[in-house]
Amino acid sequence: DVQLVESGGGSVQPGGSLRLTCTASGYTAGQYCLGWFRQAPGKEREGVAAIDRGGIITDYAHSVKGRFTISKDNAKNTLYLQMDSLKPEDTARYFCAADTLWFGLNPQYRYWGQGTQVTVSS
Repeated sequence: DVQLVESGGGSVQPGGSLRLTCTASGYTAGQYCLGWFRQAPGKEREGVAAIDRGGIITDYAHSVKGRFTISKDNAKNTLYLQMDSLKPEDTARYFCAADTLWFGLNPQYRYWGQGTQVTVSS
């Protein structure tokens, strides 16, 4: 079965950076589309960034475009989210997701990790 494990979350001051990592097992990375989502307390889960099987097509939420970068290493079965110029409103639990179909920022992915907490505060 597909398993996804996120890491790299933590606390950072506004303007700082973090890199999230999602390590996958149980699948062939090149056959899956991947996404990052986040959910803050009392809010709905929202799509942050997505990348297709080949790592060529990407999509970003308007709120993070230009600040976050999604990438993947198929050889390592690993997905990354580089987050720069972080803002307090980026505070949330971040989840990675995988599916053989392209859903972009739509949370219809079949497989999900447990998430990692990101807190941006001074």
